[in-house]
Amino acid sequence: MAVGSGIELAERFSARLGKGSEVTVFSNFGTAMVKYGDFDIEFVGARKESYRENSRKPAVETGTFIDDLNRRDFTINTLAIQLNRLHYGKLIDQFQGIRDLEKGILRTPLNADITYSDDPLRMMRAIRFASQLNFRIEPASFESISKNAERIRIVSKERIADELNKIVLSPKPSVGFKLLFDTGLLSIIFPEMAALYGVDYVEGKGHKDNFYHTLQVLDNLSENTDDLWLRWSAIMHDIAKPATKRFEAGHGWTFHGHEDLGAKMTAGIFKRLSLPMNEKMKYVQKLVRLHLRPIALAKEVITDSAVRRLIFDAGNDIEDLLMLCEADITSKNDEKVSRYLANYKKVRKRLKEVEEKDHLRNFQPPVSGQDVMEAFGIAPCEEIGTIKTAIKDAILDGIIPNKRAEAIRFMYEKGAEIGLRAVKQLQADE
Repeated sequence: MAVGSGIELAERFSARLGKGSEVTVFSNFGTAMVKYGDFDIEFVGARKESYRENSRKPAVETGTFIDDLNRRDFTINTLAIQLNRLHYGKLIDQFQGIRDLEKGILRTPLNADITYSDDPLRMMRAIRFASQLNFRIEPASFESISKNAERIRIVSKERIADELNKIVLSPKPSVGFKLLFDTGLLSIIFPEMAALYGVDYVEGKGHKDNFYHTLQVLDNLSENTDDLWLRWSAIMHDIAKPATKRFEAGHGWTFHGHEDLGAKMTAGIFKRLSLPMNEKMKYVQKLVRLHLRPIALAKEVITDSAVRRLIFDAGNDIEDLLMLCEADITSKNDEKVSRYLANYKKVRKRLKEVEEKDHLRNFQPPVSGQDVMEAFGIAPCEEIGTIKTAIKDAILDGIIPNKRAEAIRFMYEKGAEIGLRAVKQLQADE
C-alpha cells in the first residue's frame, strides 16, 4: 500500500526492475500488479470507503494512510512495515495488532457495529479466524456480530459458502459452528443445522442433543481426514432427525427414515448454500443414506448377503463410510465405545473376506441388457430390467456366484418364469 497512486508506484517499480517485469493495471479498483519471475507483487494506494445500507460493495476514494488502516477488518490485519529509505523496516501498529496477535484476540479497529454493518462478511471471517487459529473474539465484537447477524443476508451465497467451507476444514470445526450458532448466524445461513439443537422430554425420556452430537462426529472425523466432502457428510448425517422425530410410548424417541430423508434434503441444502451440485453432492448423499448400514452390521451377526449389499451400494466409498460410522460413536461410556470399535474391526474383516471372494466392489452384472435381448429375441422392454434385477439380487444374496456362466443359466430360468421363450443360447465367453 502506498500513500498516493498505487498504479504510478507500480509503473515506477517495474521500470526500476527493467526487462522481465510486466505491469497489469486494474483501473476500476485503482490497483496494479507487477509480475516478475515467480512473483506477483500488488500495489494499491491508500483508500477510504463508504457503504450503502443494502450493499457490501463500498464507494472507494483516495485516502490517507490512517484511512486505509481504519477500513481493515481486524487489528491483526492493520500491521504495516515502512519501505521508504528514512524509516525502512519500521513496524506501524496503529491499533495494537501485535498485542492482539500475542493474546489470540480478534478485535475490530473501529467500532465493531460499523465494521460488521459495513461489510457483514467480516462476521463470517471473524468466526472462521477463531476456528482456524483458535483465537477468541473480543466480547464487544462478539456482541456486535449477534446484533448485526441479519445483515449477513446481503452477502452473496458464494462468499458465505467459501467462509463456511474454511470453517469445516479448520482443525476443530466445532469451534466455528458453536460461534455461528451462539451469534445467531447459523439459524440464518443454515437453519436445518441449527434445528438440530435441543432436547425434548416425554414421560421422563429425552433424546441426545443432535446439534452437539453432530459437532462431536465432525470433530472425531476431522482428526482422521481433511477431505472437505467427507466432513460435510458428518454435518449432514443426522440433518433429518428433527423432521423424523417421534415419541413411541413404552419405547422412547425414534428417528425412523432419517437417513433416507437426510439424503433427499442434501440436494436442496447444497443448492441453497451454493455448494457444488455435482458428484461431490452425490457422494455426500450416498454416505448420509448408508450411514446406518455398517452400524447395523456391527450390532448383529454378519451375513454374507448383508455384506455383499453394503459393498455393492458403497462401492469405492466403503472406507469413507466406515470412517464416518466410527466417528459417529460419541458415547461418554468408554466401555461402550471400545465395544463398538471392536465390532467395526469385525465388520472390516468380513468386508475384506467377502470382497476378495466375490469381487463386488463397483459391481457390474455379468449379463447385460443386450444379452437378454439377444437370448430372448426381444426389443427394449420392462422384462429386461426385471431379469437384470433378479440376477443382481441372486448374486448379492449368494444364490449364484458372481460369474457369467451361472448368471446366463439363471437368466434363462428367470426368463422362462415370466413367459419369455429363448431364441439363442449364449455362451459364457460371448
